[in-house]
Amino acid sequence: MDPPEHPVRRTRLDNGLRLVTEKLPGLRSASIGFWVGVGAREEPPEWNGASHFLEHLLFKGTDRRSAQEIAEAIESIGGDMNAFTAQELTAFTVRVPDDAVELAIGILTDIMWSPSLRLDEVEAERQVILEEIRMRDDTPDDLVHDLFSSALFPGHVLGREVLGTRESITTMPREAISDYHATRYVPGEVVVAAAGNVDHDRIVELVAARTPGDVREAPRIPIGSLPAPQPFAVLDRATEQANVVIGVRGIARDDPDRYAFTVVDHAFGGGMSSRLFREIRERRGLAYAVYSYRAAYRETGVFAAYVGTAPEHVDEVLDLVTGELDDLVANGLSEHELAGSKGNLLGSMALSLESSAARMHRIGRAEVTLGEVPTLDELAARVESVGPDDVARVIDRALRQAPTIAVVGPFDEGAFATRVA
Repeated sequence: MDPPEHPVRRTRLDNGLRLVTEKLPGLRSASIGFWVGVGAREEPPEWNGASHFLEHLLFKGTDRRSAQEIAEAIESIGGDMNAFTAQELTAFTVRVPDDAVELAIGILTDIMWSPSLRLDEVEAERQVILEEIRMRDDTPDDLVHDLFSSALFPGHVLGREVLGTRESITTMPREAISDYHATRYVPGEVVVAAAGNVDHDRIVELVAARTPGDVREAPRIPIGSLPAPQPFAVLDRATEQANVVIGVRGIARDDPDRYAFTVVDHAFGGGMSSRLFREIRERRGLAYAVYSYRAAYRETGVFAAYVGTAPEHVDEVLDLVTGELDDLVANGLSEHELAGSKGNLLGSMALSLESSAARMHRIGRAEVTLGEVPTLDELAARVESVGPDDVARVIDRALRQAPTIAVVGPFDEGAFATRVA
């Protein structure tokens, strides 16, 4: 356990559950999250979407509380609840006034360890998720990212859709969801994060009293070898705009070069001063939305750029993006770009962490994915230390690959076959 004066305190219970808190005495709120180190990549193929399905169901009621009682208990004091599912984690969060911490922990431990998973709720939520899939399918600027992942990691768990498919959600029995919860939602896979006007020892006491004592490990889907990426994927849709993603595999979530890669990402497409924004939107007016992004997993990652443009401009946009990627490989970042990117990251980090919810998300995600929670000063020092050699090294490691292209728009595959031949 860290000493009390440390700004972020951590405790591990005997059953493996970890707790991490950050006390912010100037606030009157408390944000608490249960972060489960299990996500979509741990699902058997026939249960694709089970993590997201379960995320929907946990707030639907427990052995002691109905869904309405849970919602009324939180909302009657001005609080809010949320949850999300990713490839390698699932999170359930509550934000409440600081005098309602015990209520929040009572509800979160209840839904985590004693969900009712009633058949009628499963069937109702099944229809909700199918509507969510339809909504995603009708949103091409969302759909293209799933298409890109499926091409970048073909046949691999990382290429599957977090939402699941219509077929998997329609056929998934309640028993499969219940078994998935029982075997994977174990204390050793859970991090409880709390930030705001909270007391670490009190959080530990409340959670420990309401958490099972058994020590079990959740089964893991073997990582396996990564297949070669596909050069392109096209989904023919009669859209007014072509939605384009072009990118490569990146670096793992705990890679020492992750800070340098974040600096590169921001300079490439992270804001209005970035290369992509200046070249594609400001100078040429070819897009409204243009940006780059990166994601990181246990053994690999993603680095990609998105552009929404008129169908007749797709070839020009792809040439511009690949040209900027080639320039990065050949010349790296200028001294001005490096300084500006680091300055923006440091400033935006400070501005983004002015709420208890943001602080809770930071420490919860860091603990569950990295097993460490650096202080803000430590994070700032790591970004500040990124130099030209670090940038050159990570560019050389990640960006010398042939890119994968995904397009949702009025095209067939033949329109891109010659480009990647």
